[in-house]
Amino acid sequence: MVGDTRVGVDVGGTFTDIVLLLPDDELVTAKVPSTDDQSVGVISGIEKACQEAGIDPIDVDAFTHAMTVSVNALLEENGAETALVTTNGFRDVLEIGRQARPDLYDVNVDKPAPLVPRRRRFEVAERTAVDGVRVAPDEDEIRDVARKIRDCDAESVAVALLHAYQHPENERIVTEILREELDVPVSASHEVLAEFREYERTSTTVVDAYVTPAIDAYIGRLEERAEERGVPVPRIMQANGGIAPARTVREHAVTTTMSGPAAGVVGAAETASQSSLDGLVTFDMGGTSSDVSLVRDGDVERTTNAEINGRPIKTPMVDVNTVGAGGGSIAWVDAGGALRVGPQSSGANPGPACYGRGGTKPTVTDANVVLGYIGGSSALGGELELDVEAAHNALARLADEAGLDSALDAARGVFRVANANMTRAIRSVTVERGHDPRGFGLVAFGGAGPMHAAALADSLDMNSVVVPHACGVLSAYGLLAADEKHDSVRTLRSHLSGITLDSVEATYDDLTADVLADVENPADAEVRRAADLRYVGQSFELTVPVGESFDAEAVAGRFREAHENAYGYTMDDPIELVNLRVTAVVEREPLSVSYQTAGDARKGTREVFFGDRFHEAPIFDRIGLGEGSTVEGPAILEQNESTVVVPPGWDGTVQADGTLALSGGVEQ
Repeated sequence: MVGDTRVGVDVGGTFTDIVLLLPDDELVTAKVPSTDDQSVGVISGIEKACQEAGIDPIDVDAFTHAMTVSVNALLEENGAETALVTTNGFRDVLEIGRQARPDLYDVNVDKPAPLVPRRRRFEVAERTAVDGVRVAPDEDEIRDVARKIRDCDAESVAVALLHAYQHPENERIVTEILREELDVPVSASHEVLAEFREYERTSTTVVDAYVTPAIDAYIGRLEERAEERGVPVPRIMQANGGIAPARTVREHAVTTTMSGPAAGVVGAAETASQSSLDGLVTFDMGGTSSDVSLVRDGDVERTTNAEINGRPIKTPMVDVNTVGAGGGSIAWVDAGGALRVGPQSSGANPGPACYGRGGTKPTVTDANVVLGYIGGSSALGGELELDVEAAHNALARLADEAGLDSALDAARGVFRVANANMTRAIRSVTVERGHDPRGFGLVAFGGAGPMHAAALADSLDMNSVVVPHACGVLSAYGLLAADEKHDSVRTLRSHLSGITLDSVEATYDDLTADVLADVENPADAEVRRAADLRYVGQSFELTVPVGESFDAEAVAGRFREAHENAYGYTMDDPIELVNLRVTAVVEREPLSVSYQTAGDARKGTREVFFGDRFHEAPIFDRIGLGEGSTVEGPAILEQNESTVVVPPGWDGTVQADGTLALSGGVEQ
């Protein structure tokens, strides 16, 4: 509600970001180091932000949260000891996967090991075909499987039976008995993803089971800590770009896999909605990685074909391309003598060498210190003083290893290699999908994003960069702006010309009931319907919106338009309906943020490296620049959570909400 005090907290690999919006529209931001138990850092961050705002945590009315618990479990492969129950003869679907390989012609390429080893994969004698149940499961056999699962000390169970997306009767029986017999979470594929394609459905269900215990335990700890401080129960950001009640997320843990990056894209879209740009590339560079996504015509791009650490996940999520290049990414020299950056990261502790916490390995942040983009007077997070000498020493050692002349040469190399990695990520969501990046603006955020944004834009011939006021904590800001959102899908395959409208509407009714059951206040929800279609014989589908009633001719027209936009052509072939989708959305009150300047803008000057030489660049305190202020490059704008680098040939103007709009692109 308008006038409430809202707090958003996003946990990253290095820092935990906090944004507090007060009833008078004042925005208070804070950063604290991320902790091993993320809930400790979250509550610490809320306390820090409240202290700066002069309020008590008990005064907070709404708490929204994004975390990395589930994605960390997948990346580090330390999730629950999971068991899989499937149809007799299909025990190895998870291991066989698809024929696609990372390198098509490399017969020795390593595939990621299944999250469930073969000894914990169990079969039951049942069979369902697309037209109904052929063989019902034997309850005694299921109880015997439950005993075997107990004996193998499984911490979670996934159930994925053949064709359960179409006829879940057998899977319901198996799931109910396992839940009676076992004292561990049981994820059923018809509840997680009622969609065809056996491998992807099984993989998504296994991922849900794999991360559920960690998510459930984490949210439980967070709720306890929040209750102790009088903070409301958190609502959680999902990968689809919408928030959900904590109880819903604990039942659908797989929906949290890209929680933090999704929040950042939502925040970027919200901030840049004030601009005149129709297309946006969002660029979030944090401590461990960089995330890139697209916003077109105000809509965040979503996908149902994501993959994390080699594991397909088919639930809807914001379409984010991630590369292992962040401020904390470690620079190193490979066996051939080439300079590389990432994906290994120095993390929050000890962090980059310049943090002065004992880190000695050179990172992107250390390179930025040597180049002068970050100075000794900078205080990361408002409190972390930099050790400039340690950064120079780390880069000097890297220079020796790489055969370069100086720490400066090594820093220039690290900066260029990191930028090349991020440029490829931007090309992957623009050029490789038929979009010309020159027609987009680049929205830069994250602790390190605004330092690299103009250089990236130059390399891509983009002439517009938008740096939000809360750029260093924009994912946390996005949590304040995100709507509540819930998705459900069911496969219903039929030629569009022969569709039975009664079956379509009945399926939509079921899906609507599913999503509304997850909504906090169903009466406030708007239900949006969509359908996945393809030409008969194609392997992949396109999603198009569907109105309140299913008009086959109108849906066919939308599909042909979408196909031409995606692939550049249409065909006269018959169209096949594949999946029906429903999304329930509860829109939040739009954010109203006041921008207030404080103090003198000009802080001094510093030697900063651009092109092939150092420039004497003015240093500004960004919070001191009022609406309408202009900055001409070269210049550096510092704030507690981030630093903006304005190269020669670029200039910027401060907008009413504090956003810095940069334009230029004359390479020096």
